[in-house]
Amino acid sequence: MHDDIISTLTEWIDSNLEKTLSIDEVAAKSGYSKWHLQRMFRSVTKQTLGGYIRERRLTLAAEALRATQRPVFDIALQYGYDSQQTFSRVFRRQFAQTPTAYRHSMRRQMLQRPNWNFDCNDYASSRFSVRSSEKNCPTCS
Repeated sequence: MHDDIISTLTEWIDSNLEKTLSIDEVAAKSGYSKWHLQRMFRSVTKQTLGGYIRERRLTLAAEALRATQRPVFDIALQYGYDSQQTFSRVFRRQFAQTPTAYRHSMRRQMLQRPNWNFDCNDYASSRFSVRSSEKNCPTCS
């Protein structure tokens, strides 16, 4: 029962991460007192409600840093940080590097990784079968 409640609540949180979310607001949405909700949330997820919200926002911010050219400040504001300095401090605590360093390291990794990755196992479930000569494919071994 608690699992269903927390699952529904995390879906709502995930769809509202760009808003300012307080524990009081999340508790009101759930219909439970903030104290009971936090105990219930921790028992189901093994993390605090506030920690979950911060982690999800940072994960989405990291995806935005990797996938876009948007300024770090804009991404920080989008995910609820009042300043780039606060965002950078929290980001560094989570990812052990600044947002800018993270962006550059992710881009370097993408440039070093060939775009034509091919794995014969990707097609094992398709209507095509791997021929015996292809089973020793150097890419897949």
